[in-house]
Amino acid sequence: MSKYKTAEHNRLKTSKENNPWKNWGPFLTERQWGTVREDYSEDGSAWEHTTHDMARSYTYRWGEEGIAGISDNKSLLCFSVALWNGKDPILKERLFGMTGNQGNHGEDVKELYYYLDSTPTHSYMKMLYKYPQAEFPYQKLIDGNQRSRHDPEYELIDTGVFDEDKYFDVFVEYAKGDMEDILIKISVVNRGPVEAEITVLPTLWFRNIWTWGYDFAKPKMAAKKDGSIKIEHDFIGERNFYSDQADRLLFCENESNNKRLYNKANKYSYCKDGINDYVVNDNQNAVNMLQREGTKASSMYKLKVKPGETKVVRTRLTDKTLKKPFEDFDQIFEKRLHEANEFYNEVQDGVKDEELRLIQRQGYAGMMWCKQFFYFNVQQWLDGDPVRKGLVPESRKKGRNSHWEHLNNSNVISMPDKWEYPWYAAWDLAFHCIPIAQIDPDFAKRQLTILLREYYMHPNGQIPAYEWNFGDVNPPVHAWATWRVYELDKERNNGVGDTAFLERILHKLTMNFTWWVNQKDKDGKNIFEGGFLGLDNIGVFDRSQPLPIGGRTEQSDGTSWMAMYSLNMLRISTELALTNPVYQDLASKYFEHFLYIAGAMNNIGDSGVGLWDEEDQFYFDIIHLPNGKSQHLKVKSIVGIIPLFAVEVLTKSNVEKLPDFKRRLEWILANRPDLASQVSRWTDDGDHNTKLLSLLRGHRMTMVLKRMLNETEFLSDYGIRALSKEHEAKPYEFNYHGKVFSVVYKPAESDSAMFGGNSNWRGPIWFPINYMIVESLMKFHSYYGDAFVIEYPTGSGNMLTLKDIAAELSDRLINIFRLDKKGKRPVNGEIDKFSTDPNFKDLITFYEFFHGDNGRGCGASHQTGWTGLVATLIHEFKREE
Repeated sequence: MSKYKTAEHNRLKTSKENNPWKNWGPFLTERQWGTVREDYSEDGSAWEHTTHDMARSYTYRWGEEGIAGISDNKSLLCFSVALWNGKDPILKERLFGMTGNQGNHGEDVKELYYYLDSTPTHSYMKMLYKYPQAEFPYQKLIDGNQRSRHDPEYELIDTGVFDEDKYFDVFVEYAKGDMEDILIKISVVNRGPVEAEITVLPTLWFRNIWTWGYDFAKPKMAAKKDGSIKIEHDFIGERNFYSDQADRLLFCENESNNKRLYNKANKYSYCKDGINDYVVNDNQNAVNMLQREGTKASSMYKLKVKPGETKVVRTRLTDKTLKKPFEDFDQIFEKRLHEANEFYNEVQDGVKDEELRLIQRQGYAGMMWCKQFFYFNVQQWLDGDPVRKGLVPESRKKGRNSHWEHLNNSNVISMPDKWEYPWYAAWDLAFHCIPIAQIDPDFAKRQLTILLREYYMHPNGQIPAYEWNFGDVNPPVHAWATWRVYELDKERNNGVGDTAFLERILHKLTMNFTWWVNQKDKDGKNIFEGGFLGLDNIGVFDRSQPLPIGGRTEQSDGTSWMAMYSLNMLRISTELALTNPVYQDLASKYFEHFLYIAGAMNNIGDSGVGLWDEEDQFYFDIIHLPNGKSQHLKVKSIVGIIPLFAVEVLTKSNVEKLPDFKRRLEWILANRPDLASQVSRWTDDGDHNTKLLSLLRGHRMTMVLKRMLNETEFLSDYGIRALSKEHEAKPYEFNYHGKVFSVVYKPAESDSAMFGGNSNWRGPIWFPINYMIVESLMKFHSYYGDAFVIEYPTGSGNMLTLKDIAAELSDRLINIFRLDKKGKRPVNGEIDKFSTDPNFKDLITFYEFFHGDNGRGCGASHQTGWTGLVATLIHEFKREE
């Protein structure tokens, strides 16, 4: 029984697995163009096959996009807001940004928008889009980003369009009257000094499922005499769309404009871009003015807004037929906002600091807004639909994702970023589930479960990575996330854990674990590779490709992740074994796996080189050269810190409850002293009668922490850097037969083209790694207790417990978003307007990663995925008990 009693918590209880209150939500992507799903090119050039310029005229196959958009949970009926300032060459229907090949640091959205609020059922939602009153600087942004990789990105704020505050704040809010009754309020505020005009177009359309040669009836929208729109669809039934005092209704078809795109004859009189052409170009023939029907429709509002004035547009999408659709509109909005506040007051109970509450609530809002209906049937994509038979290039059969024919995804999934990364990424998703579990554990559990279903996971046990290459390898963090979500849910339910969820996940993860053992341990010696493992350009070479000099590597991080994976599976198995003794066998299996990996990692093998380097007292990758020699790649990076994550603390009382597991454990420790010596102090009871399993014995843990907590190396004012700052003045160089490969500390955006150049692990601060460092320190503390202290920062003479160090690191991470003594948020960098303007200063974006020296946000600007972990840190360290 949940300890929470609010209206929103009660809604979450309703049919947990398939909650009807979640039938509608922010499930539209923010960029469908330029995705792999929409790429039908011969050479796989996804960015060029469907472009932003094509998007207004091109009918998508696999999804839909919009600004502040919502849809049903299959995106059959979609809604978003289109705008026109009277100067732009096109309607503002979708967010603009650089493609992966245009931007000097890869793809990057060039807009200002903010997720402000959302409940888990989306009973109330709020988002803000900032729209310039001057012509949107499309070409200026393209030209401005023709810079080198050594220069910063050129952003919308740099163009000057927000100078003198000549812009509109467009707030889009949703409130549900009930599960199928959605109220929409669009509030337009003129922030400029003079009256300005804006056209607001609340827009509805059907995702096109009828064009591709399958037996799907074409749905229909049509104007009614009362000024509403009647909606008919075979799968979702009938709906009505009401617009309060709209100037007019506009209709066209969600069908491609072949004339504009390819200079070929159109099949339809009114194409997808018809409303755009009517509003912007005054083309009266572009919309269906006679029948007033189609598969796409807008209600049109031409507004004149005085300086400081707010104009409100009200619409309602409902399964009801209403004579007075706006009679109860304001009361419903007021009620749902009150319930949202009530819900978050419960969630944030104990967080007294208003600044922290602001950060946390916007973090949760981003997690909720960044959901997307992700649809991709790889077999159909490879073969082509009936209307495309014979048109799909033959190269596709052996190209991207051709070995993933089984993959058939059609679910609402948590996205890393709905513009820059509008596709799920396996290890990102695992981290997303931690903050999500604090407000909606059932959704978090469903996300973790779904990635292991037969229509996601490969038959060989591999978890799909992301759509650009499902076969790439991400760190195996799924079991870790499963256990963390289980713990959070158990805490929420007064100590009652969902063991059925654990059991369901465990069986599938056993397949994935076996895939790792079979595929990524080349010599069967419990030393793992894995490739780039989500860390993109962390090393000397592109670790996802064969080495340019030949040979191969053994990875400190790959091996450490597998040690951690073993302990995660052990922890899950022991929990299940408390109620079902059968799982003691699995617990024993994973205990042995851990011992073998620990033994291999800490010992010197046949090559004479182990992952631990005695000279530097740190872990490094090993390269085995073509000439038969082996050596360390002495890049001081988080690759050497990740061994900290392989730690688990068991209570002595629980071990006593598992006699078969205990017997097997004691036999191994007695009969394999070589392995037993690798387990940190198993024979010694820790604080509160605990037992420790860890890759790191006391000395090695201390040495790793000594380097990690050194402010001249890893420790920044804003968390732990991905690469030691030592490599700024002393780049690491690897010389082989005259070829020199180097790694240099780069605190912000990458200057490398590796992985498209749109991320960097050579210096910045990344939240997922930092969160795992904090958690690992807390686990070590639960064993060692307050008696164990270490110097923090290194060289300061200040001695702290591991728990206190975890809290200090948490503070540094939170401070990225918090107002500092100068009244600025480090995440905003040096842009004064973001920190001093009252209409900006409390708006927070959760970036992909952060500048290693000053905390400025870098990479994707709305990656409220793993950076949403800041909300979890606030929950764990900033509540007053």
